[in-house]
Amino acid sequence: MHDAAFEHFLDEGLIEAVIRPIKSGKEASVHLCRGNRRTTGHDLLALKAYHPLNQRDFRDDGLYRDGEWIKERRIRAALEKKTKFGREVQGGIWVNREWETLRLLSAAAAPVPVPEAIERTEDAILMTYVGDLEFAAPQLRSYVPDDREETQGLLDQLLRAVELMLFNNVVHGDLSPYNVLVWEGRLTVIDLPQAVDPRKNSHAEAFLRRDLERMGTYFERHGLDTPMAEIASDLWTGWTFADLVPEELRGLV
Repeated sequence: MHDAAFEHFLDEGLIEAVIRPIKSGKEASVHLCRGNRRTTGHDLLALKAYHPLNQRDFRDDGLYRDGEWIKERRIRAALEKKTKFGREVQGGIWVNREWETLRLLSAAAAPVPVPEAIERTEDAILMTYVGDLEFAAPQLRSYVPDDREETQGLLDQLLRAVELMLFNNVVHGDLSPYNVLVWEGRLTVIDLPQAVDPRKNSHAEAFLRRDLERMGTYFERHGLDTPMAEIASDLWTGWTFADLVPEELRGLV
């Protein structure tokens, strides 16, 4: 557990204790915390603590930063040369991107964890927890729907989530059954540090297609033959021309 991250949120009166680790991934570990109901409104919260910089995988980071402009030349050079300082900046960019993306999407009522703290630390984010005291919500990859109807319902939720994210100018960029949770019939999309803005990133359409094709493998395995490449193309076209549709007609075409 990252003691500094725990101490920050404890000192801010947002959590009371760390209960147990939930999972550890390539970039971060997630811990179940006892929330301070008076300040957060929640008894249980998830604290995502990013690993030290030398344990993170920054491969292909340039693809995700495409279209982003960093004003200070010294910082741009450090990122390009991958110096120690550049890696520190890079790590901060990833945490900040996930924080800002979660705030944007939760305000748009997208199915993502809601960031709870007014401030996040340089290497941790406190957010709503999906699950109960005994069990965390499973990743979709390990979830077996009861029948075709439930599978279709999960697919419908996923496509609505991807569409809502896209029309709020967010493409996940690394979506797979590993970073979608399912709890009491509802999906939650997690892990968004690599999310991109399709208005700026020239790879966004390819990321969207890859996201949906990865998800398609799960639904094919459970009996649904879904043309994800075609769906991705339709979503991208709809997003591209959305500004040409009068506001009063949106949702009808």
